[in-house]
Amino acid sequence: MKNAFVIVTLSGLLSACAVAPTPHAPALAGSAADAKADAPAPAATAEPLPPAAEVLAEGERASAPDEPSPDLKLPHVALSKEMLYKLMKAELEFRGGTWQGPYMTLMALAQQTRDPRLAQRAAEMAQAAQKGSEALAAIRLWRELAPESDEAGQYYIAASVMADDLSEAGVLFAARLRDAAPANRGMAMYQIQQLLTRAKDKAAAGALLERLLAPYIAMSEARVVLAQSAYARGASDEALAHAQEALRIKPDSEIAVLTLAQVSGERDDVGSLLAKFLAANPGAREVRAALARILVTQKQYEPARKEFLALLKEQPDNPGTLYALGILSMQLSDPAAAETYLAGFITALDKNPGDERDPAKVLIMLSQLAEERGDLAAARAWLGKIEPEDAPAWFSAQLRSAQLMGKQGDLDGARAFLDALKAEEPAQQVQVVLVQSQVLRDAGKIEQAYAVMEQGAARFPSNPDLLYDFALLAEKLGRVDVMEKNLRLVMEQAPDNHHAYNALGYSLAERNVRLDEALALIDKALKMAPSDPFIMDSMGWVQYRLGNLNEAEAHLRRAYALRNDVEIAVHLGEVLWHKGQKSDAQQLWREARAKDPKNDTLKSTLARLQLKL
Repeated sequence: MKNAFVIVTLSGLLSACAVAPTPHAPALAGSAADAKADAPAPAATAEPLPPAAEVLAEGERASAPDEPSPDLKLPHVALSKEMLYKLMKAELEFRGGTWQGPYMTLMALAQQTRDPRLAQRAAEMAQAAQKGSEALAAIRLWRELAPESDEAGQYYIAASVMADDLSEAGVLFAARLRDAAPANRGMAMYQIQQLLTRAKDKAAAGALLERLLAPYIAMSEARVVLAQSAYARGASDEALAHAQEALRIKPDSEIAVLTLAQVSGERDDVGSLLAKFLAANPGAREVRAALARILVTQKQYEPARKEFLALLKEQPDNPGTLYALGILSMQLSDPAAAETYLAGFITALDKNPGDERDPAKVLIMLSQLAEERGDLAAARAWLGKIEPEDAPAWFSAQLRSAQLMGKQGDLDGARAFLDALKAEEPAQQVQVVLVQSQVLRDAGKIEQAYAVMEQGAARFPSNPDLLYDFALLAEKLGRVDVMEKNLRLVMEQAPDNHHAYNALGYSLAERNVRLDEALALIDKALKMAPSDPFIMDSMGWVQYRLGNLNEAEAHLRRAYALRNDVEIAVHLGEVLWHKGQKSDAQQLWREARAKDPKNDTLKSTLARLQLKL
């Protein structure tokens, strides 16, 4: 099993669509912070405060995003013309890209007025300029001027850790743990660990953490934190021992069993460990989500779906669970269930407009599912839900919508729709040309499609994708000279495009001409993409044309094992037919016909061999 876990204490193991949280400097439990230990504190890289002049413009009133704490003692500062000038000048210079002069001005004024808000603003400026030592100096002054400010204390601890001033931070951490209420001490440990991960000296930070937690080693939380710390620095045996002890101390702890699973690495019994825990603690949602993910990595899709269904029963509107069930159902070839769950995912997002997940990918999948069951109107409706703000997905959705319109029989409407589509970038303009041609091909208007591609190739002669598609269409119409010319242009423009080499080599082999050249082209393509079953098919076919039936069979069997494709089956059948294995050949052709009774390669092969199945 790959490392299927992230060390977490929050819900998030489940959702494949989860939105990454904004980084915060966690609040430290203890003293005044205990009452709100679960709430994230202001980030060490918080949004810059308003201009310093505004901070003092209304006397005691601060205009920062949050009002100052009622307990914060602020000096009475008269905003003189000289001070106002200095503050405004500092802000203007800072906004113009200069940090040092404005920083020094704010520091001097903070010392002069004893107003902590000015020191805080100086710290913001230094942080924005990524000047750690200057930021720490300003935060020290801020804390000195506002010793009762929990916010200043937390900024100071975070800045000290990032500046590798661990000695003083250690004293503060120890006090926090000592003063924390017993119920909040575990949370404080996790928060201290998170802050120490920012230290540059990882070894010193790890040693400090061990000293801090030594008095609390009997707590499961302490063992979990030490396990996570040891795992992060690569001490796997130590991490495993701490995690096992954490679970022994508190057998019903989700974070303990998840940490043990994390540090156990690729051991095969991790799934059994989590399943055993779930048997004793069936409401352990995070553990069930972790087990489901392990089952997915092991490709045990049906058992994984069972676990996700249990999660859905508890939270029917959970977007992550609905998404996971939709993907698993697609993997299990259950399109009806996939459509139900993915539609539920979209509904769940609609009910939570503040959710930042991007639904575009799921809307495209829903469109494909609807198209597969023949409901083209529903397929277009799903695409219509993609917002223009999601520019790349929206543009692709418009192109696909045009194709669906054409498949519905509205060829003129599809072409008018594409003509009206604003494609500003050359790459988008190429996409429009390709789709215009495809719409015409789908409608059986091959000559018109060719004319569109011919114009497109003249307009975009340096786009290998367009030239490649034009070449294939030219071959379909028997214009092999145009095909070869454009494939060679692709090879010049994109020498690593193995598809071009394969296409030309296969075309020569199919026409039974210049077979040595065909072999060289296909061999080059196969070296570029040795696992591509279609290139293997081409190699098998050219070997057949050269009379090397055994080699042909070997290549075609490998290709067919990788990709159960109709044309590969037809080619393999013909090789077996000529080797005298006629019943095997006929069986392959029957399987091919069952999959695609209108396949041109199958029909032409049977006609050439004068056979009926």
